[in-house]
Amino acid sequence: MSPQAGAQTREKLLDGAIRTLVEQGIAKTSARSVAAAAGVNQALVFYHFGSVDELLSEACRYATEQRVARYRERLAGICSLGELLAFGREMHEEEREAGHVAVLAQLLAGAQTQPRLAAATAAGLSLWVAEVEKVLVRVLSATPLGEFADPVGLARAVAASFVGIELYEGVDRDGATRALDALDQLAAVAAALDDLGPVAQRAVRHRLRRAARG
Repeated sequence: MSPQAGAQTREKLLDGAIRTLVEQGIAKTSARSVAAAAGVNQALVFYHFGSVDELLSEACRYATEQRVARYRERLAGICSLGELLAFGREMHEEEREAGHVAVLAQLLAGAQTQPRLAAATAAGLSLWVAEVEKVLVRVLSATPLGEFADPVGLARAVAASFVGIELYEGVDRDGATRALDALDQLAAVAAALDDLGPVAQRAVRHRLRRAARG
């Protein structure tokens, strides 16, 4: 098999694994089902990846890298928390319609009992966290919150919130919508702080410093 043909087969298997997760769930994802979705012999799963778990781990990274690349330019243009949350809602709808929310749900389910899959899923999520962290560092630096907020921890909190909302939406869509609305209200508070004059912003910073000292 030529290197080009091998690369094409690997890509078919990765796409097949993602499609199988969406359509059949992780419980029914096997070498046979993935190979059938990819249109190749199931022996090629083991030839290229060694095991189904390794294939799923690679598929997780592959899918996440594609999705992050799709949104990276838009994330780079975000200038406020409100814009970040508005983008998050839009992205959530796109990802749900494309079936990627279902993929995430299946990977998280499998990660509870499969350490290798857990590591791959965490690595995939970390790609999103890194992009969100860049946005938060940029938008918070010019606000009274910039001195006190932890962009690294906050990026993980934002990512965890959206993951939870995506999964929660499957059982209570109205509740997920209210959760997103609540995040919008927090963004409105942050925007109001941005609109304060220099004197008021200094007062806010002073109060926050006192609160941070306990």
